[in-house]
Amino acid sequence: MNPLQAVFNIAEICARHGITDVILSPGSRSAPLTLAFARHPAYQGLLRVVPDERAAAFIGLGIAQATRRPVVLVCTSGTAGLNYAPAVAEAFFQQIPLLILTADRPPEWIDQLDGQTIRQRNLYGAHAKGTFDFPADTSHADAKWHAERIINEAINLTLAGPAGPVHVNVPLREPFYPKAGEEVAYEASVKIIRDEHATTTLPPGEILDLRRRLRDAGQVLVVAGQQAGQASLTAALYEFAAVRQLPVVADSIANLQDVPAVRRQDIFLAGLSKEQKESLKPDLLITFGQSLISKALKLFLREASPAQHWHLQASGEAADTFRSLTRVIRVAPTVFFQQLTASETKDYNRAESLGPGYFLSLREAQKVTEDTALAESPDAPAAPSLTWQQADSLAANFLARFFAAEGQPFNEFSAMQRALASLPEGTALHLANSMAVRYANIIGLPEGKQVAVFANRGTSGIDGCTSTAVGAALAQPERPVVLLTGDVAFFYDRNAFWHNYPAPNLRVVLFNNHGGGIFRLIDGPRQQPELDEFFETHQALTAENLCRDFKLRYLPVSSFAELEAALPVFFAAESGAAVLEIFTDSKTNAAFFEEYRTAVKQAFS
Repeated sequence: MNPLQAVFNIAEICARHGITDVILSPGSRSAPLTLAFARHPAYQGLLRVVPDERAAAFIGLGIAQATRRPVVLVCTSGTAGLNYAPAVAEAFFQQIPLLILTADRPPEWIDQLDGQTIRQRNLYGAHAKGTFDFPADTSHADAKWHAERIINEAINLTLAGPAGPVHVNVPLREPFYPKAGEEVAYEASVKIIRDEHATTTLPPGEILDLRRRLRDAGQVLVVAGQQAGQASLTAALYEFAAVRQLPVVADSIANLQDVPAVRRQDIFLAGLSKEQKESLKPDLLITFGQSLISKALKLFLREASPAQHWHLQASGEAADTFRSLTRVIRVAPTVFFQQLTASETKDYNRAESLGPGYFLSLREAQKVTEDTALAESPDAPAAPSLTWQQADSLAANFLARFFAAEGQPFNEFSAMQRALASLPEGTALHLANSMAVRYANIIGLPEGKQVAVFANRGTSGIDGCTSTAVGAALAQPERPVVLLTGDVAFFYDRNAFWHNYPAPNLRVVLFNNHGGGIFRLIDGPRQQPELDEFFETHQALTAENLCRDFKLRYLPVSSFAELEAALPVFFAAESGAAVLEIFTDSKTNAAFFEEYRTAVKQAFS
């Protein structure tokens, strides 16, 4: 038997499991893995080669975010695998399935001063769901069985709830390459193990207990964290909130655009007094999803100390983000909302008999209440019994007036508002970390455009934001993919474009203030005399040369008039991949954002 047969069979097993996306980074030690995929019939025309392993891993992450299917990463030995680490950590905390295959020296040559060799076993530590050591010698039948079992287990583990990255370290001995004319064969009898994941539902007794506690809880608040958009979840939550008349609070990354949710918590929670916030405190908090962007919301909920906090999570370790967790409910959020809504037989059956318009009428009734409150007090809440919906409406009106005011200097906050309003229908919107994701969460998304939001908020790093968006564009070429990013994140990840795969559907809106402008906007660094040199770290780069190198259209703007003229051209579907570089002044940005903060406090005082 060919000594590399078990390695070649890795590609066969991946193909049988339906994996279609593989990112290869060139190397010699990884040649058997590369050839296994390159010569497999199922992967002809599908493989992608990305030389920079850090960019490769984030591109793979972006593909997996878009498809919710495992993506395979293949690299050579040594520090190549270490360069995957930032994306592996992001995938772990965001629960994105990745299968990482790292070539390695055989175990007897580790720590023997051999070239391109590090300690690769358990390379990603606590940031991988699992790690496997592929056998170095597979000549024995038991070893071959073990090798096939490992790959099956690793693939199944990437998808087992919660999904995440899994590492397989593959030690390889020379020769790495077949002889001239030698074919790579794939065994039809290769072992396949499938793991069918069961759908968990709530038992009747638990439903009755949850209903009773909901009924007796007092004020209930539902808060959604980061998650992929799901039509079934949206429908179930919509009905649950409507039937029970409960407020739902959602950051932009919760992807609940079709649910009538509170979305401007960043605004009003920053402006309301302690006394005004009292009426918003929940007795029962129900949460689901992952992280929140809104620091104001996190601080509010930690201080609120609800008597009960239920978190909906089918599997995996549950975080106690708000220091109030009392119950982890082990079902998918969709199942929880469906079962708890269906259990409300009286209200639910009446709603069913009245048809889908019943839920709309509930929302309309709620809107009347909000409009009445606005008419009585257009600028700030006067009544002590402020509701979440009223506060959200007040914040929406405030924001519209704030951006409509004349005489604004050209600044990135206002430019972001105009860019968001111009997004094409059905956009996959990627938000880079630092200020881009924060601005977007304050401003909100355009209504009715079915925008899905992605952001690397698992670790909140800037290191792979561009590569992740590139991966999304490659995964879904028929969909507009828009990245909103700052200059530090963009230039840090410029190798996102260093490959041979066009992404004509990609648009990058680059806010260039020539430094880490966020440090002028947050308390702490902005008060320090070392701000300019050691925090903001000025840079003089523009994207013009990068766009020339990678054949991207380049549109620079530095005024509102230029921006308004460029946006329709930039977003035109037929115009191809492009970078819209918006030049602003960091000090002007900071001064304008301080005006916004002051205006918020005045409006809600």
